[in-house]
Amino acid sequence: MLGIIGAMDVEVAEIKKTMTDVNVETIAAMEFYKGLLRGKEAVVVRSGIGKVNAAICTQILVDHYHVNAVINTGIAGSLKNEINIADVVLSTDVVHHDMDATGFGYPVGQIPQMKEFSFPADESLRNLAYECCKKVNPEIEVFTGRVVSGDQFISDQVKKDWIFKTFQGACTEMEGAAIAQTAYLNHIPFLIIRAISDKADNSAGMDYSEFEKLAVKHSVKLILAMAEGDSY
Repeated sequence: MLGIIGAMDVEVAEIKKTMTDVNVETIAAMEFYKGLLRGKEAVVVRSGIGKVNAAICTQILVDHYHVNAVINTGIAGSLKNEINIADVVLSTDVVHHDMDATGFGYPVGQIPQMKEFSFPADESLRNLAYECCKKVNPEIEVFTGRVVSGDQFISDQVKKDWIFKTFQGACTEMEGAAIAQTAYLNHIPFLIIRAISDKADNSAGMDYSEFEKLAVKHSVKLILAMAEGDSY
């Protein structure tokens, strides 16, 4: 069974509409839509914004629904000039950019007492997503790269530059690393899919509202195409 997480209603609403045989269950104030997505068993849920919500949601998918893969779909801010608004980024790995235990000798981003600096995404899911995105979203570019997460909406050029210099990420958002860490600890394959809604700089607030719907449209088309595949 596939677990699909979006932080906001807009990121999962259209996916829910395509589901059949749906049963809705509320756990931890989150509504889990279990049913068939393109004929495959899936659970679709809005986690809420931020890493704590995302981690709780992922653990529920593991413990209660016994999913065998997790996909996080949503929007993000680009960290690279060549990754433009509406393009899609597929995670190679995921890092917490707001984890700072440098006072104990750890590099920025490293979680104390964990050997992993970043959490590797599933290669098979990424390859499937890449092929599907090329097919259903031919008008945009699809990139693979590191996703960096923190409980911050990045809208400052200085902060953006620091995040890129420190982590060499492709995009920044607010949930992926928590989902990745939870999936990793539970030995569940995952993939973070991000459609770019802004440039994570001084124009981010302006870009976000204007391009959110377009970015979400591309993510939804990609998720539905993946659900029709046989690789999860």
